[in-house]
Amino acid sequence: MEVLLAHPRGFCAGVERAIIIVERALELHGAPIYVRHEIVHNKYVVDSLRLKGAVFVDELAEVPAGGTVIFSAHGVSQAVRREAEMRALKVFDATCPLVTKVHVEVTRMRAEGREVIMIGHRGHPESVGTMGQADGGMHLVQSVEDVASLTVRDPGRLAYVMQTTLSVDDAESMVKALRARFPDIAGPKKGDICYATQNRQDAVKFMVSQCDLIIVVGSPNSSNSNRLREVALSRGIESYMVDNATQLDSAWLQGKHRIGLTAGASAPEILVQEVVASLREMGARQVTQLAGIEENVTFPLPKGLVTKAG
Repeated sequence: MEVLLAHPRGFCAGVERAIIIVERALELHGAPIYVRHEIVHNKYVVDSLRLKGAVFVDELAEVPAGGTVIFSAHGVSQAVRREAEMRALKVFDATCPLVTKVHVEVTRMRAEGREVIMIGHRGHPESVGTMGQADGGMHLVQSVEDVASLTVRDPGRLAYVMQTTLSVDDAESMVKALRARFPDIAGPKKGDICYATQNRQDAVKFMVSQCDLIIVVGSPNSSNSNRLREVALSRGIESYMVDNATQLDSAWLQGKHRIGLTAGASAPEILVQEVVASLREMGARQVTQLAGIEENVTFPLPKGLVTKAG
């Protein structure tokens, strides 16, 4: 049995930046540092930061007066920003710059007098934050069926944006449906799906033709990790997602010759290597990393967290 490692996989620049922001805030200001929602959707990462002194909260009301709070990589609504300012909380914003780009697009589109349709997953923190960039004039669609039943004020004054972690294929289908129903709809100047989401999905598409099983390392609430599994399943390849190596099931490997392994953008490489070690114990004799796009994207830290050392 052989294991093929997808490339690229695992952490993206936005996730790395968000984790560093929490760690740097703890170094400079000491514990506790409050984080609104999970900084990224990965149990291992969240648990590790909690041990260092991060306190994860659902609402700003849980942050004591004068406290320091970090907004997660998924972004927040304008109402949350106003609440933090009203309570005089010290804020470090770990919103991924690519999510911020979508927020800026929404503001611009609304300023042009357009209703904005967001393609995304209802209840996901990124969708909630993006929908909250405007006080009204926004619609969320999750499926082609949602597009068919959508009611808007002026079909000639529409625009769309999308969650950055969607399936590339699903997003294309949704945009096609929107354009078929609303020919005059405007889109973002540059695509909203982030480079890391695109690259990891492309890496799985490249890998599936060589494998008879795909394993994705990622937490259940990670949108981009779920999409990787769906990419494999949509191409007829058996696929499972695991949070860590303990969730592997040897029954999955029966009769399999090549196992493809990848990880969502919020899953650290240490978890991938633990899965590799377990697969070796289950009979894997060879581990091969596939060729793929080299990512060299970096994002700057907030000014208040930049030190002389970097």
